[in-house]
Amino acid sequence: MHSRDVSRFTPMIVCGALALLSLFGVPFHGIFWLPLVIFGALFLVGCYDVRQTRHAVLRNYPIMGHMRYLLESIRPEIRQYLIEADQDEEPFSREERSLVYQRSKNVEDARPFGTKQRVYDSGYQWITHSVQPRHIQSHDFRVTIGGPDCTQPYSSSIYNISAMSFGALSANAIQALNTGAKLGGFAHDTGEGSISRYHRAGGGDLIWEIGSGYFGCRNHDGSFNPETFAQRAQDPQVKMIEIKLSQGAKPGHGGMLPAAKISPEIAEARDIPMDQDCVSPASHSAFSTPIELCEFIKTLRDLSGGKPVGFKLCVGHRREFMCMIKAMIETGITPDFIVVDGKEGGTGAAPLEFANRLGMPLVEGLTFVHNALRGAGLRDKIRIGASAKIISSFDIARTLALGADWCNSARGFMFAIGCIQAQACHTNRCPVGVATQDARRQKALVVEDKATRVANFHRNTMKALKEMTGAAGLDHPSKFLPHHLMMREKDRQMVVGSEVYPYMPEGFLLREEEDKFGYLSRWHRARSDSFFPIDDGV
Repeated sequence: MHSRDVSRFTPMIVCGALALLSLFGVPFHGIFWLPLVIFGALFLVGCYDVRQTRHAVLRNYPIMGHMRYLLESIRPEIRQYLIEADQDEEPFSREERSLVYQRSKNVEDARPFGTKQRVYDSGYQWITHSVQPRHIQSHDFRVTIGGPDCTQPYSSSIYNISAMSFGALSANAIQALNTGAKLGGFAHDTGEGSISRYHRAGGGDLIWEIGSGYFGCRNHDGSFNPETFAQRAQDPQVKMIEIKLSQGAKPGHGGMLPAAKISPEIAEARDIPMDQDCVSPASHSAFSTPIELCEFIKTLRDLSGGKPVGFKLCVGHRREFMCMIKAMIETGITPDFIVVDGKEGGTGAAPLEFANRLGMPLVEGLTFVHNALRGAGLRDKIRIGASAKIISSFDIARTLALGADWCNSARGFMFAIGCIQAQACHTNRCPVGVATQDARRQKALVVEDKATRVANFHRNTMKALKEMTGAAGLDHPSKFLPHHLMMREKDRQMVVGSEVYPYMPEGFLLREEEDKFGYLSRWHRARSDSFFPIDDGV
C-alpha cells in the first residue's frame, strides 16, 4: 500500500495505539482511564467510519473526515462573524442589520469617516437633494386606503409590518410585533396563518391576509366560509383584508403543515383539525377567472362592512395582470389596494429554485403594476403597497418614487425583535426565539422589551425619512418621483431614474398608444373572462 494511503488511516491507528497503552497502564495509574475512554471511543468511531457506506469521505479518512462536516455545519457563522464584509448581502448586509439594531435600541446610528459604498460602481443609487431643503414638522406620514366603494377607509402609516404567520413565527414574536405596532401607530399583516390570540393580545391594527387555505374563514373541506369571514372581519382590530394570490419567495407554490406540527393554538387560529395535515393549495378555489376575482373582492368588502379589500401578488405573467385590469373595467369593481411583493422577499422555507429563479423582483414588478394601472385610467382609484427588502429610509424613498403609496417590511421588523439572520427558520431551532414553536427557545424573546424596539425602529426610520424628504426639497415622501432617483447603469455612467423607470401616460392603454415596453401588446392578448391568453404569448 502506498504511504499516502496509509497516512489516511494514521489518526485511527494512533488512537488505537494510545487506547492500548492506556489500557496497560490501568492497574498502576488510575488516571489512564480518561485517555482510555477518549482514544478508545475515537478508535471505535474510526472502525465504524471504515465500514459504513453512506459517506465516502469518512471511509477514506476515518475520524478526520468528521472535521469537514463540523466546519461545514458552522460555515454560515464563520462567514457572518469573521469573513463577511459590511456590504455583503446574504441576504442582508451587516451594515443593514446594524442599522436596524441601532434604531430599534435608540442607539446612535451616525456613520463616521464617510461612506463605505463604491459610489462609482455599476448599480449604485442615490437621491438628489435641493439647495433649499424643507423643514418637516411631523414624521407620522400616512396614506388613506379605500376606493370609491369602501365605506371604512383606513389611514395607514406608509411603513408597516409585512405578512408573517403565527406558526412560522413564535407566539412571543407575533405578540411583540403587534404590541410594537400598537405603540407606534402602524399596521401588522397577519400572514395567511390568520389571526391568533397573540395578534389580539397586542391590540395593534391588523391587515388580515386571506390565502388559498382560507384559514380562519374556511369550511372543513378547505373552501371559503362567508359567515365565519364576516364574523371575524368585522372585528374593529381588523382594518383591511388582503387576498394573497402569490408571494415573492415562492410564487405559485402551495404548502403543507404536517399534523405533528399543529399545536392547539395554531389549530385555533387557522380553524383546522389537529389530527390531519394542513394543506395550502397553490391556487384559490373561490375564484378561477379575473371576473370571479373581482366579484370575490366585492363579496369580501360587503361581508366586512365596507373595509378596504385588495390583493397581494408577485408579478409573473404580466398579461395575467392585464386580465385583472380588464375585469376591473368590465365589472366596475376595483380593489382598494394592491400589494406588489418582490421575488427577493423572504419566507421560512422555500424550494431553492423558487427562491432563486421564479418571480419578478420588486422594482420591475412595481413599475409594471403602477404603469399598467395608469394606462387603464385606474391608478387614482387603487393604492399600491410594496414589500421586499425595504428597511432603510432610502429603500422607502426609492420605492415610493417608483410608484408605491406605502411599504411593508418583514425581515426588517424581525431584526428589530432580535433576529440575527442565522437562517435556521425552517429547523424550529431559531437561536433567538423568533422563528420557532419551541416553547423553551421562544422564552428568550421578552415581549415587552422587543415591542418597544419594534416601535423604536419604526419611529427612527420615519424620522430618517423625514430628514431625507426635507433634504430633497419636498414636504412629504409621497412626492418622490423617478427623477429624484439617480443610478449608475455602468461604472462611472449615471442615469436619471425617470429614463429607466418612467411613469407612462394616464390612459395610454385605453387610447391604444404604442409603447416601447410591450404594455400594449400584452393588453391586446389579455381577456377579462380567463387568465389564459388569447394566443400563446405571455
